[in-house]
Amino acid sequence: MLTLLKIRNLALVDELTWELDRGLISVTGETGAGKSVIVGALKLVLGERADKTLIRTGEETCTVEAAFSLQQADEIAAIFADNALDFSIHEDLIIRRVISATSTRQFVNDSPVTLGLLKKLGEHLVDLHGPHDHQSLLSTDRQLAMLDAFAGAESQIATYRQHWQSWKQKVTEWQDLRDADAISTRELDLLRHQVDEINAAQLQADEEVELMNRYRRSQSSSRLLENTSAAIKLLADEEEGVTHRLGELQRLVRDLERWDPSLSERCSGLETALVELQDLESTLTDYLDELEINPEEATALEERVNLLESLKRKYGGSIAHILEARNEASSRLDNIENRGEKLAALESQIQQLRQELDASAQKLSTLRRKAAPRLAKEIASQLKDLGFKQSAFEIALYPLADPGSHGIESTDFLFGPNPGEPLHPLRQVASSGEISRVMLAVKSALAEQDATPLMVFDEIDANVGGEVAKAVGRKMAVLGARHQVIAITHFPQVAATAARHFVVEKEITHGRTRSRLFPVSGEARIHELVRMLGGGGESARAMAKSLLENAE
Repeated sequence: MLTLLKIRNLALVDELTWELDRGLISVTGETGAGKSVIVGALKLVLGERADKTLIRTGEETCTVEAAFSLQQADEIAAIFADNALDFSIHEDLIIRRVISATSTRQFVNDSPVTLGLLKKLGEHLVDLHGPHDHQSLLSTDRQLAMLDAFAGAESQIATYRQHWQSWKQKVTEWQDLRDADAISTRELDLLRHQVDEINAAQLQADEEVELMNRYRRSQSSSRLLENTSAAIKLLADEEEGVTHRLGELQRLVRDLERWDPSLSERCSGLETALVELQDLESTLTDYLDELEINPEEATALEERVNLLESLKRKYGGSIAHILEARNEASSRLDNIENRGEKLAALESQIQQLRQELDASAQKLSTLRRKAAPRLAKEIASQLKDLGFKQSAFEIALYPLADPGSHGIESTDFLFGPNPGEPLHPLRQVASSGEISRVMLAVKSALAEQDATPLMVFDEIDANVGGEVAKAVGRKMAVLGARHQVIAITHFPQVAATAARHFVVEKEITHGRTRSRLFPVSGEARIHELVRMLGGGGESARAMAKSLLENAE
């Protein structure tokens, strides 16, 4: 659930900290008091693009922060994993947006994220419905997803999609191979040349480093010979060599030690230095022998390096890329030269996969056709409670010409608000006021299957009468038993059903207008309901108390 919403410098709100609980929460207030700011803040949390004009006048930035406590978060954890972010189910999920005149930044648990990632998270956190937020209900893909949720078809959908992807992949391979008939002789010759050229080189995946080391040594052999010989001469010359002079020095020191033994410890390093220099002389002598590279070997190394560099220019910057290019060309050549056999093999595989796909599709279709009338009946029942006493609601399933990623049928929610009139797709017949109540009816029918933790209804009770408003309030209260629900409303019948009631109002402080949000209960809540009823003294007060008592 949403446990905390903090707003700073957004429109009329200078600073607001809202702590929330479970169940149905109503938000009321006079028109223009700032209720829309709460919806705007939630939309920012959900990844909506920021309007810089919303920054409070005189301020440089505005901030919105929301904390969610999650009990089941498999989808959230998957999104975090896909984006290399850390997530623990035991920690709150904290989303923060910081908006300035020149930039917008967003953070999840203090890690900077993209707006796209925020939208993905938002889809699993909040289901927001206002007068213009019903596109999901009008989408046939979304309608099919609702039907599948009601049917409990998640496992069968996963099985079907696995079969569909396997079948689709083989169909694509078959089409690509069939279309290869059009390849020209010149292109075929080029493929053969590429395969033969790379194979002739007999490349080894790990040869480049050793080859280049040997080549560089070969290219520098004369310089290496000269310098190595000079170094050996400095060390080993019979008259001026370092080791010869150190040997003389060693004899002098040993003579001194016979006269003064204390010098033995002081001159102990001389023995070590002489041994190390003798070892160095031996090492350089061995290295000099290794440097004797004959001209034929040097030529072969140069040719090998030139060949490798030529292949890298043609096929990629490394031996791995060259071998990968060879494999791709070889595979394509094999497909073309053995097209007939491969097409026959693919056709056999496609036929087998199609049989598996059809069997899986039929199981999924059976679940949907059994669930469709039950869901339609449940939605129709919910609609009658919401004022559509003689309306009709059906869920139509239409077969597809070919299997799609979602199955072998599409769906359409059909609605007839007036008796005697034919049913039409929901998107063609419902007004904005009607679609709000249909959305509430659908959400009520799917309350057990909907996993979204927070539902927000922004004045979806607009343009309805008193009795219908009561029904809307009751439906939201029922949803509040399974979800956290925020209802922003002008109707006392709806506000009275909430477990907690908050009021938004404007006030002027130091010549500045600001909106504030505060909870009401007891007499303060009755007073707010009386205001919503239009005043009227004791009769309105009695009505307000009656609404609260009936709600309880």
